[in-house]
Amino acid sequence: MNRLLSLVAAALLLSACGASTGDLGNVATPPPSEQPSIELPSPEPTPGQSAGPVATPGQTSGSTDETTTIRAYFFLGSFVDNAGLVPVLREIPKTQAVGAAAMAALLEGPKDAELGARPAMYTTVPDGTRFLGLTIDAGVATVNLSKEFASGGGSASVLGRLAQVVYTLTQFPTVKAVTFELDGEPVSTFSGEGVVLDKPVGRADYTDQLPAIFVDRPAWGGVLGNPARIDGVANVFEGVFQVRILDGGGRELWAGPPMASCGSGCWGTFSMTTGYRVAKAGWGTLRVFERSAKDGSPTNTTEYPVWLTP
Repeated sequence: MNRLLSLVAAALLLSACGASTGDLGNVATPPPSEQPSIELPSPEPTPGQSAGPVATPGQTSGSTDETTTIRAYFFLGSFVDNAGLVPVLREIPKTQAVGAAAMAALLEGPKDAELGARPAMYTTVPDGTRFLGLTIDAGVATVNLSKEFASGGGSASVLGRLAQVVYTLTQFPTVKAVTFELDGEPVSTFSGEGVVLDKPVGRADYTDQLPAIFVDRPAWGGVLGNPARIDGVANVFEGVFQVRILDGGGRELWAGPPMASCGSGCWGTFSMTTGYRVAKAGWGTLRVFERSAKDGSPTNTTEYPVWLTP
């Protein structure tokens, strides 16, 4: 009997060592794959080790033949009640299983620099959630997560965690929508909040989890090229809002009022390219905001660090 108990304990110990441990509990190692399950997103340069403004700036940490840059989506707090999702970059060893790697990055949670930022970043994914598998069929990703994913939190937390997974997986061009499984069982009603998931869900189902002006490129802590490309969606009065590019000292390098394709109660897309002048590469700030119709003061402000390039 003692020998049997010892063998069982050893087996449990070995199985516990089979997954890496992140900020949110055990994260399954992405499985090997012979063929890409998902098409990669368009490339994004990463400053240093992709850990935000405390990373060593400069070139990417490794050859583009050896690494892949993916995104995870977390929530960025706000000083003006305009919290919402933002993308962050993660540079990983090159793999065919990029969808699994993106889910692993999401479950690991924000890095220390992101948690300590002002405003701080956070995740609504429950502690202990494990990634169990991912399949792709006709543009729909089916993600299998452990039952912890449905535990705890109110409606805001529940919708937030669903949005984080949906935005993380739909970064890939061939994924348009997501369905969920818990411990291998399809989900039609999610958590104690009774969120209906009886059909695939996409980004448009979770716009309430976005800031009023959502910048999807560049990512938080990513490289702002020169000319700078700035893309996203916005729901602002008449589609008009403001963009500011600031250097490390807060000096304004560029200011302009781009327009979204729709406004005043609807979400419109925006995409702009502009140059700016900076003497040398370094950290700066991308700031977007709307002017109040009442007095012109900034409202719906979102800002975060970007790596500026001459």
